[in-house]
Amino acid sequence: MKAAIVTIGDEILIGQIVDTNSSYIAKALDKIGIATHEMLSISDDKTHILQTFQKLQNEVQIVIVTGGLGPTKDDITKKTFCDYFDDYLIENEAVLAHVKAMIEGIYKRPITQINIEQALVPSTAKVLFNQVGTAPGMWMEKEQTVFISLPGVPYEMKYLIDNEVVPSLATKFERPYILHQTIMTYGRGESLIAEQIETWEDNLPECIKLAYLPSPGKVRLRLTARGANKEQLQVEMAKQVQQLDLLLHDIIVGFNEDESIEVVLGRLLAENKITVATAESCTGGKIAATLTAVPGASNYFKGSVVSYATATKISVLGVDKATIETYGVVSAEVATEMALGLQKMMHVDYAIATTGNAGPSKGDVASDLGTVFIAIAGPKGVFVEEFNFGQPREKVIDRAVGKSLELIYKEILKK
Repeated sequence: MKAAIVTIGDEILIGQIVDTNSSYIAKALDKIGIATHEMLSISDDKTHILQTFQKLQNEVQIVIVTGGLGPTKDDITKKTFCDYFDDYLIENEAVLAHVKAMIEGIYKRPITQINIEQALVPSTAKVLFNQVGTAPGMWMEKEQTVFISLPGVPYEMKYLIDNEVVPSLATKFERPYILHQTIMTYGRGESLIAEQIETWEDNLPECIKLAYLPSPGKVRLRLTARGANKEQLQVEMAKQVQQLDLLLHDIIVGFNEDESIEVVLGRLLAENKITVATAESCTGGKIAATLTAVPGASNYFKGSVVSYATATKISVLGVDKATIETYGVVSAEVATEMALGLQKMMHVDYAIATTGNAGPSKGDVASDLGTVFIAIAGPKGVFVEEFNFGQPREKVIDRAVGKSLELIYKEILKK
């Protein structure tokens, strides 16, 4: 089973908005065993749309189109569908009643002719009823391909995918089973991991494929199994994950796409009633923002001091001015005093402190570009480590955040 996802809109092509719809649709299709063969973004141009439809016809079984269903003249998808299917528009009574109820009942204004035209659909289309918006979805078939048109507004698209499209596709098509397992690792690069698990990877069964998904400070290992027998796939997947865990146990922090280091760390902190705070210089509060993005963070996260300026390190965190003059603001000694000062001030079990030179210019700091010191103060004392994360600036900050969370996670596990 193969699908193509087509987003229509000049605003996407000029970078005015980011296409998030395609990723949502692809994930939804994958869950029911339909592989996305191609993703395209095309302009609001009738000829271009028709050529795209013709190209995809019979190449894939499913084409899902988003965008161009609005009430204004630049939204041409419905009329283009009519041209492609040699059809014409008719007024759908159920859609019109819904549009009228939304405009007059919720928005409290008279319905206009433009609003009424939202109820126009191709005469042979199966209407996908949009409970959360005024633009209905459309399902039409030609030869070996199903064409599905959805609104480009993300929350409307999501509603229709979840409540109309996926259930209908699951009923219409026989599909293979697709299972995914994501293993989250921190603290080791992609190439080093590949060397370590090379023999295991070379002996994976035909039905399972491995993909490396690296990002600053972490590597996701995604196992994908495809086949006709769901139970056999589950057994084989569990076997391979167990073997991989034995090889990479020291760097694995989770077995779920959504279990990032901050989620796993948050659960560890909450379960053990451990409190934490951050003192951040070069990371600019990003560690705190990452921790507090997890629901329930208030149970363990007590606060942060973004001591970007040297004077703040001295006046708020109590770093000794002589320490800075002797060792420099980017140093192990300063990171240590930042962590200890914060731990005392916030009355927390653990304190994370960062100081570094993220770039892009070296300025008057003696340390090399990319140098970061991370200190962790805990019940047993404080330790500090030095890193060089290279450049550019964004990479340094992201890797410093990831490494900070990794260090405190591993430190707590030592208890």
